[in-house]
Amino acid sequence: MRQAPRFLFLLCVLLCIACTAEPASSPTDTQQASGYPISPEKLAGLADAIANQEQTLLATWYPLVVDPVNGGYHSNFDADWQLMQDQPKMIVTQARHVWTASQAFMRYPADSLYLGVARHGYNFLRDHMWDAQHGGFYTLVDQQGNAILNGHNGYKRAYGNAFGIYALSAFAKASGDPEVLDFAKRAFQWLDQHSYDTVYGGYYQFMTRAGKASHKGYAGTPPKDQNSSIHLLEAFTALYDVWPDPTVRARLEEMLVLIRDTMVLDNKYLQLFFDKEWHPVSYRDSSDATRKANLYFDHVSVGHDVETAFLMQEAAHALGIPDESTMLVGKSMVDHALEVGWDDALGGFYDYVYYLKDSTKATVLGDTKNWWAQAEGLNALLLMHTLYPDDGAAYFDKFAQQWTFINEYLIDHERGGWYSGSIDKEPGRIHSQKSGIWKGNYHTVRALMHTSDMLRTEF
Repeated sequence: MRQAPRFLFLLCVLLCIACTAEPASSPTDTQQASGYPISPEKLAGLADAIANQEQTLLATWYPLVVDPVNGGYHSNFDADWQLMQDQPKMIVTQARHVWTASQAFMRYPADSLYLGVARHGYNFLRDHMWDAQHGGFYTLVDQQGNAILNGHNGYKRAYGNAFGIYALSAFAKASGDPEVLDFAKRAFQWLDQHSYDTVYGGYYQFMTRAGKASHKGYAGTPPKDQNSSIHLLEAFTALYDVWPDPTVRARLEEMLVLIRDTMVLDNKYLQLFFDKEWHPVSYRDSSDATRKANLYFDHVSVGHDVETAFLMQEAAHALGIPDESTMLVGKSMVDHALEVGWDDALGGFYDYVYYLKDSTKATVLGDTKNWWAQAEGLNALLLMHTLYPDDGAAYFDKFAQQWTFINEYLIDHERGGWYSGSIDKEPGRIHSQKSGIWKGNYHTVRALMHTSDMLRTEF
């Protein structure tokens, strides 16, 4: 029997809060008792299609990406799933594969392939990606597992270490191996000792190899940021599930509040970068030339907003505090993403928008649609429908449109996998890599698992 996903417990708790309005009228042919505005037959068909894509993705990636000679996972595959010559290995990708394979085993425990794939990656994290001398995870190693320490790769990052903790937590749960849990604890303690800011809270992004945090950032990049923070939140959520330690709980709650109340501006969108005191780094009031030169540091990333809306709810559930304020901020972020970054014609979330000086209306500056944001958007839209069913079919209709969009413009039905960007905007993406150090399957598989389960569960 399949293990019930932890995500379903989140939904059950949150729905107890969300469904406080008066009972809906009797269901009709189009408004079912489940709250979905389509018939049970169509709902089952949609759930099956999404579940089939999940299983197809897992079969496409595993065991293909396993490196049986050097350990860990191959990084780079071309558009036809052929191994490319250059094969560096990054902590983020390696850890995400451990997480995905662990989740796949817990979901399909009869298939021991996934447990073996996860164990294979765990051994590589332990033996090659962890710095045995100074502690912490290296950012990048070569194909054989030798640390690459030139330039920015010589720095350890909270972002990469967060994914190491995330992977170890999932594999500890999947395997039941106390050695793995001990490693997860050690990884958290190292990060907390070297990256945590005891004065202003949160975590510094960059650390030297020996673990000294950079309070000024690195090479023009500010010292604190939302991307590290939301994935630390994610990692601590997973760790607290297998190790309910008081310090882990305190950091998890701190990161939730910090993200929700400081990093999310106007309850709508995340600011990307901050100084050490959590002042936003913004170039909105600068000249056009300065703003354009610093666009990487200051824009609205629509994908991160919809992803964070989900991660905050998951963290609140882990803490046992699914409070209304967290739910409302998450809803506001998804609503804002739909308002300023959604393609009404085809579906799909644009990459980024910007609020120009003296303007209250966002301008779409990046109208391409990267693969991971579409997966996160799929998950967030259906989550909002389950949390706010009284809003009618608005979220569900967008969710259904998003799945149609993904199915038509992102999934490579002939060769397997997803394109790196949607081919409605970038037709050339049909020739792009299917896998790279920044492109794995964690966003996609997670979203497909969650949405197929939500569709199949009646509350």
